[in-house]
Amino acid sequence: MIWELKKKLYRSKQQVMKIAAMVIPIPEPELLTGAGSVKKLADKIKEKGLKHVLVVTDKVLMSLKVPAVLLESLDQKGIKYTIYDNVQPNPTIENVENGRAIYKANKCDGLVAFGGGSPIDCAKVIGARLSNPYFSVRAMKGLFKVFLPIPPLFCVPTTAGTGSETTVAAVISDPGTHEKFAINDLKLIPKIAVLDPELMVGLPPHITSTTGMDALTHAVEAYIGLNGTPFTDEKAEQATKLIFENLEQAYKNGADLKARNNMALASYYAGAAFTRAYVGYVHAIAHNMGGLYGVPHGLANAVILPYVLEFCRKGAEKKLAALAIAGCIGKKGEPVEELSHRFIEKIKTINKNMKIPTFIKELKEKDIPLIAQRAINEAHPDYPVPVIMTLEECETLVRKLLP
Repeated sequence: MIWELKKKLYRSKQQVMKIAAMVIPIPEPELLTGAGSVKKLADKIKEKGLKHVLVVTDKVLMSLKVPAVLLESLDQKGIKYTIYDNVQPNPTIENVENGRAIYKANKCDGLVAFGGGSPIDCAKVIGARLSNPYFSVRAMKGLFKVFLPIPPLFCVPTTAGTGSETTVAAVISDPGTHEKFAINDLKLIPKIAVLDPELMVGLPPHITSTTGMDALTHAVEAYIGLNGTPFTDEKAEQATKLIFENLEQAYKNGADLKARNNMALASYYAGAAFTRAYVGYVHAIAHNMGGLYGVPHGLANAVILPYVLEFCRKGAEKKLAALAIAGCIGKKGEPVEELSHRFIEKIKTINKNMKIPTFIKELKEKDIPLIAQRAINEAHPDYPVPVIMTLEECETLVRKLLP
């Protein structure tokens, strides 16, 4: 009886959030797309009157000299920059505070996030702390707690996965509690996003595969959730089709600019979908795999996605069937049950073809109750999942991820 009441309360809040998402205008970043488009960003930064930007990236990208084209164009336009490259794969509160201190010490007036989801998320929260100095990172956890606008933020993703360059979300880790949590606010959406496939050519295959599956997870969870709109459904369908058609090609041949460009667009579309329609249990569980064990987010999503879809398949049957059709692996008129099964099997096949495992090798039996509890706490009541999971069901599902 109490559980049924709780579920009704969850659905009521989700309905309010759906209405709000339809009513509140969600800004979209200005897009610079195509090969070489990163060279155009300096002009845009100069147009906005900025003098000194903090470039937030990581040491791997710096060692590979991937940001060189951007930095050269900033030099040519007379824009000063300071590099902060200490961002970890799962950015921490300490990463944010260190970046904030460097920004202030160098009197910067804008942020350029260059890299995968980690530098972009870190830059977003650096901005939030700069403009909201009396609120800690933890105090901004959840929805709409970034009260004042952040400094101008420009994003240059070097992976096609997180979609963070268009979303309201930033995910941060707390090493003290081994917890990952999301900060969600419209003020975190960047001013400009650069989708340059040339920056993704050198990505290792295992990064291409897991980030691509991250994008697919965004599209699928946004689509099968109950808060979808015609806009988010269209974006999720576009993303799914592009990923089915291009991910394995980008994995096999990283120099294929067409496949890279299509994956960058797919990631962006999926991000636009989930920033309005939210995610679900895949993310809730994956965040805890990252927080507890440092499992890369895309890899965790890729492994967990088929298990969650099997759990909620009956409740999401029509939507999964529609995605099968959108992804060109089924036709209208075929039985929805068959199409929904086919869609899940397609995801398993893509994972297998790209050598993504069916388990989380770091997972320990003793941690399952904690992981399940934290996942449920994250998902309820905010995530409009098609089927609401009990704590016991979540533990059972997580147990299937054991090596």
